Amino acid sequence: MFNYLVQRLLIMIPTLVVISFLVFVIIQLPPGDFLSNQLAELQSQGDSAATERIQFLRAEYGLDRSFLEQYVIWLGVWPGPDGFAGMLQGDMGHSFEFDLPVTAVVGDRIWLTVIVSFSTIIFTWLVSFPIGIYSATHQYSWGDHSLTFLGFLGLATPNFLLALVLLYLANVWFGTEIGGLMDDQYLDQGWSFGKFVSILEHLWVPVVVIGTSGTAGMIRRLRANLLDELQKQYVTTGRAKGLGRFRLLMKYPLRMSLNPFIADIGNLLPQVISGAAIVSVVLSLPTTGPMLLQALESQDQFLAGSFLMGLALLTVIGMFLSDVALAFLDPRIRLGASGSR
Repeated sequence: MFNYLVQRLLIMIPTLVVISFLVFVIIQLPPGDFLSNQLAELQSQGDSAATERIQFLRAEYGLDRSFLEQYVIWLGVWPGPDGFAGMLQGDMGHSFEFDLPVTAVVGDRIWLTVIVSFSTIIFTWLVSFPIGIYSATHQYSWGDHSLTFLGFLGLATPNFLLALVLLYLANVWFGTEIGGLMDDQYLDQGWSFGKFVSILEHLWVPVVVIGTSGTAGMIRRLRANLLDELQKQYVTTGRAKGLGRFRLLMKYPLRMSLNPFIADIGNLLPQVISGAAIVSVVLSLPTTGPMLLQALESQDQFLAGSFLMGLALLTVIGMFLSDVALAFLDPRIRLGASGSR
């Protein structure tokens, strides 16, 4: 088991290196950059000193160097204008649009995003797990048909459209606004108990909106996997030996059908965060989603690159956690990994 975990950890390193290179390529693909756009805007306004200032900023942040030099400086394995100051050293770079370090720009948005994301994941599991079991054990019943219809409806409805519908219904029926993640009085304040309570009071709307499609997908996958396991011979043998229905379900087919359920952890983390970007704009949530879209639109490469690397890191960590959970849940995985060596 230890060798299996070490192997998975070692695989994460080259994976993140390859992803970092692809991220840097992607943010460099659009023609021009933030400074070029700013130079064109200043020159159109008749600012004659704009060229010198932009050239100074290019040299200050190493943007006048070659593509590979910019990449290794951004990664933190090659000295830049400030020495070794890159992703590996915890320096996310400088946001040109906000004229602040990326860590200062992100601020509380990271923690608010984490709260919304993990609350959505917990909501997804708590709702999808019992519904998926019920649908599989009551196949073709009225409850199964009703839940299947709701599941397909949840899969087919875009999250941002559901957010707009809820905003409209709350305004028309109750005359209230459900946007935002906290009361206005806490927007620019530090963390306090009152702010935390206010976040909990507003949290259910984005959690339900963001988690609807993921919950519907989880229900369909768990139902399909459990139905497949219930048709196998060991279930028939267990029934013939007199095992109770609940004990038989929990001890054998449910455990076997959990493998794909747990394997989705790696996809669920980045899916929740990236899927919440447009919803955050619609609901006016102070999370990282709107800032990521703004950074991509303005070609703020360090800010956009930091967000994309954060999503990649969450994906890799999620896959590692799912691999570890699967190894503990299914002995065939860890024994197979040990036997292959």
